[in-house]
Amino acid sequence: MARIVPDIIPSTQDVYIVPPDSSVRDAARLMRERNIAAVMICDGDQLAGIMTERDIAARVVAQGRDPEATTVAEVMTPDPDTLAPGDQASSALRMMREHNYRHLPVVEDGRPVGMVSIRDLYATVQSELETDIANRDAYIFGESYGATA
Repeated sequence: MARIVPDIIPSTQDVYIVPPDSSVRDAARLMRERNIAAVMICDGDQLAGIMTERDIAARVVAQGRDPEATTVAEVMTPDPDTLAPGDQASSALRMMREHNYRHLPVVEDGRPVGMVSIRDLYATVQSELETDIANRDAYIFGESYGATA
């Protein structure tokens, strides 16, 4: 089974981090500019929390809070569950399913190294299943199965 780094996310993945005192509006702008749905919040170089689009909707917009005056520290999920770079995709999927997560920070020694999304994991699982089916078909029907002349 695939490992989180480098099979799911590359070791060179951009890591988007905001400090705890950033406004929700600034974090949301970063998320829009980078086309991402979650950011990590760090105190120094250590992960302190995660803030997602769902957090903004539920904890800011739905509650009528001012995104300019609200800091990410006020609405983030503190001390989130995390993955290690060597964790398997199957354990990440299990954790996401059990807790209804869409994003999980990947950390090493408390420092963020990436973010894995459910979409990343589904793409990997789909690719692995397609390869497995093709290998089984080749074994059952012979190497020339599906080959073009």
